[in-house]
Amino acid sequence: MLTALARSITHHPWRYLVAWVLVVSAALLPALGVVGDGLFSRLTSGQASVPGEARTGADLLDRADPRGPTVLAQVDDLDATDPTDPAVQEALGAAVADLVERSDVATAAAPLAPVPGLSPGVPPEVARSLTADDGDGVLITVTLEPGLGETREARAMDAVQERLEAVGGDLPAADVRVASTAGLAEVFSEVVEKDLVTGEALALPLSLVVMVVVFGGLLAAGIPLVGALASIAGGLGALTAFTHVIDVDASIVNVVTVLGLGLCIDYGLLVVSRYREELGGAMVEAYVGSAPGEPPPDPRRLGASRALRDQALVATVASAGRTVVFSAVTIGISLCGLLVFRSDILRSMGLGAAAVVVLALAVALTLVPALLVVGGARLTRPGIATRIPGLRVLARALGDVAPPEGVFSRLTRRVQRRPWVTVAATVLVLGALAAPATQLMLRADGVELLPVDNPSRVFFTDLEERYPAASAPTVTVVADAQPGAVGGYRDRLAADLPDAEVGPPRPVGDLTAVDVRAAPGASDPEQREVLDAVHSRDAPFETYATGQLAGTSDFTDDLLDRAPWAVALVAGATFVLLFLMTGSVLVPATALVANVLSLGAAVGVLTLVFQDGWFEGLLGFTSNGGVESFAVPLTLAFGFGLAMDYEVFLLARILDARRSGLRTDAAVVAGLQRSGRIITSAALIIVVVFAGFVAGDLLAIKQVGLGLAVAVAIDASLVRMLLVPAFMTVLGEANWWAPRPLRALHDRFGISEEGAAAEPASSASHRSDVPS
Repeated sequence: MLTALARSITHHPWRYLVAWVLVVSAALLPALGVVGDGLFSRLTSGQASVPGEARTGADLLDRADPRGPTVLAQVDDLDATDPTDPAVQEALGAAVADLVERSDVATAAAPLAPVPGLSPGVPPEVARSLTADDGDGVLITVTLEPGLGETREARAMDAVQERLEAVGGDLPAADVRVASTAGLAEVFSEVVEKDLVTGEALALPLSLVVMVVVFGGLLAAGIPLVGALASIAGGLGALTAFTHVIDVDASIVNVVTVLGLGLCIDYGLLVVSRYREELGGAMVEAYVGSAPGEPPPDPRRLGASRALRDQALVATVASAGRTVVFSAVTIGISLCGLLVFRSDILRSMGLGAAAVVVLALAVALTLVPALLVVGGARLTRPGIATRIPGLRVLARALGDVAPPEGVFSRLTRRVQRRPWVTVAATVLVLGALAAPATQLMLRADGVELLPVDNPSRVFFTDLEERYPAASAPTVTVVADAQPGAVGGYRDRLAADLPDAEVGPPRPVGDLTAVDVRAAPGASDPEQREVLDAVHSRDAPFETYATGQLAGTSDFTDDLLDRAPWAVALVAGATFVLLFLMTGSVLVPATALVANVLSLGAAVGVLTLVFQDGWFEGLLGFTSNGGVESFAVPLTLAFGFGLAMDYEVFLLARILDARRSGLRTDAAVVAGLQRSGRIITSAALIIVVVFAGFVAGDLLAIKQVGLGLAVAVAIDASLVRMLLVPAFMTVLGEANWWAPRPLRALHDRFGISEEGAAAEPASSASHRSDVPS
């Protein structure tokens, strides 16, 4: 199939290029809003949640008392004027009166004092909740009618915000700030869009520099980058399509596009490198295969031969294309693990990531080969990196075509001399890095994911600190009973929580709600103690604990409950795939062990940085005391897929060497020497790509970006260069062992390259009697 595809591309490269132009255009037009609303206007924001007690309780409250979005206004800097001053009361009263007259406003409230004969004001407890604890501000709350529809609701939000801001005109000395919970989705979308531009502005140029060094020229380096741009466009289009079917969280966009960018560059690097290697080998064969008595062809003209280039492309797609397919399937398997969980955000990320993996595969098998055909003989000419002394040194170290002996072969032989020492030292280092993960605390933050100086985060942080009675409670207990029947339960709960504030039962339709607030300044463990107390308190009626903390608890419980199934699915499928590739049961087992160690180390570093606050100033964030709940499963799923990507790259070359007749130790040396440069270069580019997104503002994206950058860096260095060769040296020829029934199964169904018993022709380019 791959050979037939390659031949089709050699005959009709422009058809494939035109098809990709159409695909990219069809994806970008709706994503950028040229056609339709655009991707970023359709994104949602909210905490990661799962079906469970917290969501059920919230849904019951919404059905019992449906409400529209709430708009809030903080009127500050009243230190020179008492909130009960007639001028302040007049401005607040006029605003409330204007707002309640609107048909799209359900309620409007402010701390209005009673006016004899005119207005009873608001109850004293409401006035206290709407007055800042420091006495220097008041809060106005406005709730819209439910079910207004998107267009009417947007107009109502704008009108309400305009009227609230006008309070500042009535009180010139006051500072009026307006925000809404519904407006947070737009705020998150703006930050995501800005981070996407920032990340790509950093990642793409740096990736190009690395690839220029690897390939020695701009033309060859630009081909994987063109493929990456096509992948980004396709990924945005796929996400836009998903928004019409499911809710797509704003944080998904950057995670999915950065994965597509990294994979496309990875695969493009592999394909272009293999093509140049195969073309070099074909040119050498043509040179040494001239008829006796005839002068050999001019080596400088061989690269212009269309037949040789087509031959090299077919060989490339048949070999490197097979590796890419293996890698894409392996990554797809790791992403399937996300579908096991019940969280909408994890499932949507899994689907979005699977879409970009398919795109990256299509780019590597069609777009990149078509560009190679069009590039022609120019790809064989020395590039700019070979003419600049500083870049020439780097190009020799990271160049895409490896000599038979070099840094990686020498490193492997050193490892093979003391394999047990290498295993022990590497495991010790990885274990030390993974140790902090045992103290990991998951969070499901909202505005806390925004930068500390973001106006929306400042607004809601001030709201929680200065208006604690008006902010969201730590836990809201929803009881399927009338308020009179809940009084005793409320009193017993208050006795269980002497330091917390347990509010009176309040009717919500046919239900009753009890708000529980932890003591001011309570730590995360202390707030969890409040939730534990609610869960452990029995009641003679059905109760549901709801709120952000309860939702996080349900999410964490779902992760822990379903993680074994996800791990079993991913590990089992990966084991089967690697067995079909190698015919061994030990190679897949050691690969899984190595990946567990490297991913554990990555999560440990994630904990140190974002939970314990290491390098806050350098990375530009403020620790929230934990790691975002979906950042860890995403780091594990994507990190596992990328690690297996490099495992497939390495194993493919080791198997090539074994098929040429080498024993295991020599095959490992040859395989690592041939793949080491590509793995190192690809990992370097991936780290650059993820580091570009660490420079963004959204905390969740920083966490995923750093976690994946660390995972790739550890895997490409400690694991792939040290631990895997040491494991294979210890096992020796036993690496390829499998029980007899499984060997028979592999002989029948195994996936291997036909006719690969001979040494690849490209190895001839290293003979001493052939011009370089």
